[in-house]
This record gives sequence, C-alpha cells and structure tokens, in this order.
Amino acid sequence: MTSKNADFSDLRAVYINCTLKKSPELSHTQGLMDRSIALMRHLGVTVDSVRLIDYPVATGVYPDMREHGWPEDAWPDEIWPKILDADVLVIGGPLWLGDNSSVARQLVERLYAMSGLFNDRGQYIYYGKTAGVLITGNEDGVKHGAMSLLYSLQHIGFVIPPAADAGWIGEVGPGPSYLDPGSGGPENDFTNRNTTFMTWNLLHMARMLKVAGGIPAQGNLRQEWNAGERFGFDSNPEYR
Repeated sequence: MTSKNADFSDLRAVYINCTLKKSPELSHTQGLMDRSIALMRHLGVTVDSVRLIDYPVATGVYPDMREHGWPEDAWPDEIWPKILDADVLVIGGPLWLGDNSSVARQLVERLYAMSGLFNDRGQYIYYGKTAGVLITGNEDGVKHGAMSLLYSLQHIGFVIPPAADAGWIGEVGPGPSYLDPGSGGPENDFTNRNTTFMTWNLLHMARMLKVAGGIPAQGNLRQEWNAGERFGFDSNPEYR
C-alpha cells in the first residue's frame, strides 16, 4: 500500500502533550506535535490533541483516584475515553535535566492504572493499539526520554512500529527552543524526516492491526491462564 492509495480515514489518534506549561502559554513540544498532527489530519485521520496539565488529573495508579482520597480526577471521564477510542497514541513531552517531565511520568502511571482492563476479546486493553513519542528540548536526552516512554508503552500492551520516535534539541545547554525565532527547529531536516517517518509508520501499523482485527487472541488471554491453560508453555519435555 502506497501513499497514493492508503486510506486512514477510519483511524483515530490522540496526541497528549506533557508540557509543564498550561494553555495558552507557548509549548515548543506542541509545535513539533502539530507537524505530525497536520500530516495525520491531511491523511484523513481523526485527531484529538490534549495538553494534560490543563486538566485536574490526579496522581496515582488506580483508574479513578476519587475513590482513593482525591477530591477530583479528570482522568476517567475526560482523558481516558479519548485514549480508549483511539487506534494511535502519541506522547509528546519536553526534556528537563535530560529526562522526561513529571507530567509524562504521571501519564504513564495513569496508563498503567488501566492496563489491568480487558478488551472485548479478553486481551489486555491496549492490545491492538499503536504508539509513538515526540520529544523536544535544548539539552541532551531525546533518545533516553523516548526509550523510557516506548518501553513503558510496549510493556502495557501497545504495539510500537519501526522508528516510532522523533525529537529536536538545539545546541546543548541554554539556548533557543523549537519554536524560538532562528532556532532552526522547524526547518531541521533530521527532525522533519523522523517525524514524518514516525507518523506514517504509526498509521501503517494501525491499519495493519485494524485489518487483522488486532493482535490474535491466542496465547495471551489472562483469564484462560488463570483458569489453568498454559498455551503450550509446559509442553517442552526438557523442563519436566
């Protein structure tokens, strides 16, 4: 399937920006995310864009933190439904001290909180979804930040396609950020290439999963394992 005949119009993506800046303050991360979002929308994908810090999302690893002492929690009613409906999740975030923001870690913890749920085939809830990462900053850490987030995402069930991350950093140390005049960020060929490849690969993987009906429900069903099924694991005589 080439770009000339690819149809992604039935796909839905959600981009979650883990900046520390509340709207309407300028987010350099959003500037890079918007490039990928524009490409997806151009290809017919329905896209939701969320700045997580704008919502009163509680900290914790339970689906609804209002049941654990928090007075409010926007996660179960406002954020989670967008992720549940999406075929593609893209996490965007800045670097601080060479690592992901606290908001990005909070997002991972809330995603983890839902990972014990199951889809309608009895698999973990994120099976059949794909994910990628966009990172910005003016200090080293793009690959480290992406590595941490992508590991977390695949561990809880997302499918990670090839080249599923992109980022931009200026000169290491204090300096211009992505959208600052003269930064070179929006014109950087390496960043633009990786962002484009990531976006297309996410869509190709999402299309493959949609056509296949998701990850096959064989050998990965928690309830069957709990009931005693071992899916061939104990059939090797060398381990008896």
